[in-house]
Amino acid sequence: MFRNKKESQSYTLDVNGVPVQVTRKRIKTIRLRVNQITRDVRVSCPFVVSDKELMEFLLSKESWIQKHRSKALIHPISVSEDKFIAGDKVSFAGDYYQLELKIRAKKMKVEIIGDKIILHSRAPLGKARKKRLLDDFYRHHLKQEIPKLIEKWESIMNVSVTEFGVKKMRTRWGTCNIRARRIWLSLELAKKSPELLEYVVVHEMVHLLERLHNQRFKNFMTLFLPNWKELQDQLNGRID
Repeated sequence: MFRNKKESQSYTLDVNGVPVQVTRKRIKTIRLRVNQITRDVRVSCPFVVSDKELMEFLLSKESWIQKHRSKALIHPISVSEDKFIAGDKVSFAGDYYQLELKIRAKKMKVEIIGDKIILHSRAPLGKARKKRLLDDFYRHHLKQEIPKLIEKWESIMNVSVTEFGVKKMRTRWGTCNIRARRIWLSLELAKKSPELLEYVVVHEMVHLLERLHNQRFKNFMTLFLPNWKELQDQLNGRID
């Protein structure tokens, strides 16, 4: 068993042929994640957990690991997603769609048919214009879904949101102006699953009950969304 003498310690374990990168650090719980692009498996583990206990945990999660490593093969993230050319993989609502471009349309629009996102336009579009068209589609989607979530959680939390907005954010998924009772959500959330969008809405609305990310805030999150920590990890790429 490891003693808590260092901030962290890393090594690799073999779990039935799958290498697992272990990092021991000063945390309270074991955290497991699979990288969706590389399929690498990583686990953060408290110093007090023995190697035997850790291996038992990993073996119990073997089917979960296999599922998420397979998912990475089925839905790879295209490195050319930001080029907006035909055949690119485009993210929407937690899934990936093949981009199709159609010109000579009566009006510009975006629609989903099967596993494709189709950009209609009167004439060929440049990269910037295609991106704006897709962003408008994302924004419209969020402005339809967010009010439903706010209405749902206002009654559960006994709080009220006076206004919400959608904008591009570089470092945050959402913000809450407590005094104005206004929340802002990142446009990037249109690419995430409905469960993750709901998690961020709940997170920002909980700030109307508790301003800080303290234990009281965490208790509210656990009360409203018992699996919020797993959703947080998924949103931030620690579980794919």
